[in-house]
Amino acid sequence: MSGLTGIAGTFFIKEYLSLSAEFLAALAFWAGIPWAIKMPIGHVVDLIWRWKALLVWLGAGMIAASLLIMVGLISHMDAMRAVMSPERWFVLAALVSPTGYMIQDAVADAMTVEAVPRVDEQGSPYDQAARKSMHTTMQTLGRVAVIGGLALVALANVYIFYGTESLPPPQKQALYARVYWIALAIPALSVLGVVLHGALKMRAAAALRRQGRSQQEVEQLLAVHGEERTRPNWWILGGSLVFVAITLSVGLGELPGGQEIIFLGSLAVILFLLWRLARELEPAAREVLVATALVIFIYRSMPGTGAGTSWWMIDVLNFDQSFLARLSLVAYALTLVGMFAFRRFMAERPISYIIVVLTAAGGIMSLPNIGMYYGLHEWTAALTGGVVDARVIALIDTALESPLGQIAMIPMLAWIANSAPANLKATYFAVMASFSNLALSASQLGTKYLNQVFLVTREVRDRATGELKVPADYSEVGVLMIAATVIGVAVPLLAVAAVRLLRLRTA
Repeated sequence: MSGLTGIAGTFFIKEYLSLSAEFLAALAFWAGIPWAIKMPIGHVVDLIWRWKALLVWLGAGMIAASLLIMVGLISHMDAMRAVMSPERWFVLAALVSPTGYMIQDAVADAMTVEAVPRVDEQGSPYDQAARKSMHTTMQTLGRVAVIGGLALVALANVYIFYGTESLPPPQKQALYARVYWIALAIPALSVLGVVLHGALKMRAAAALRRQGRSQQEVEQLLAVHGEERTRPNWWILGGSLVFVAITLSVGLGELPGGQEIIFLGSLAVILFLLWRLARELEPAAREVLVATALVIFIYRSMPGTGAGTSWWMIDVLNFDQSFLARLSLVAYALTLVGMFAFRRFMAERPISYIIVVLTAAGGIMSLPNIGMYYGLHEWTAALTGGVVDARVIALIDTALESPLGQIAMIPMLAWIANSAPANLKATYFAVMASFSNLALSASQLGTKYLNQVFLVTREVRDRATGELKVPADYSEVGVLMIAATVIGVAVPLLAVAAVRLLRLRTA
């Protein structure tokens, strides 16, 4: 759970739920699974394009349900515990929310493709370079909308959590609940967009009727789905049903190695569907598709450090709610600047080149956090009279690193939008997005493995007695961050080199 609820969720988990860093990494894997089953939803969007608003309503309902579960869990934990454990409630909320976002995102993806015209005002088709530039701009604007919203959320967090470090626990708990109440504005806004879209469409239809247009002409002029009617692709629907069946049976059955089974099964299904789609492309486009998908998958599948490093920053570096809110605001604000500053770079450079640059930059940006574990902030504070302390280093590092993740997404989304057939835009987006999002599930698996090797625990006490249940142990945070950085830099660079070498040999 991110955005407005991210800081509240982080501190609530740390203070009230006895969940390990390994468990949270595993939960993040399951929370990413809905994004891997975006394929059938995307195809359904194409099939029921006229009624796509129903999917937006469904997604909004699921997001609202997740937020209300968290409100109940924070404000009425004893009553919620009477039904099932707080940890189970949290897991339910963590799984329902991304499913709602995924459903809404499938609709939004297809609409970004339609927003880019195929012909100019004279009816002449745009050339490939012009269309690529327009799609890059459109996907940049889409990410700007997302990050802009998160920046507003971060600004709200700065206000909400200002001066909270001195509040007693009950008041902090009430503040966390208030954050989730405010977050209900998110699904409300998405529904408001649907209502506004319907009103504008009715207004346009009325204007056309006043011009003497027939009902058939009105429907044709207002149709935005494309010239060709979408027919059901039973390979996509059938393969997706198999994937869902495997996921539910393994997840509910709690089989040993269930996450690995789900990952390998979903990878097989998505690769099969990618192969089916690639058969419809020209050989050159097919080669680009395979190379792009492979490089993006490996880049996004690199493991992180997990929740342990956040706990270390909170307990050891004394990063409180207010500071983390300011840190988020800086990150989102500079991400917006970075996306505009690098738009031309993203439009003109191949994805493999972009991945190499971002991988190297990401590795360099991880060094300050590693350095702070080994006392970098103490040395800089002593050298500068306390000016450059841990918080200053974190702010500078965040300012430099924040645009990287979003910059990696934009060229991939633009490539998908530029390559998608008009009548299968949501399907192409969904299959490619499922493949790249499955990489995030691989990343969470890798994060879980790293947290099994390098154990990090925060202090856990019994809420009733105050008895120490789990002592804090951050002794392996440093080597954990080093391992994640080395893997995250070496593997993508080797993958890009291997892909380029293979393409040179087959050229």
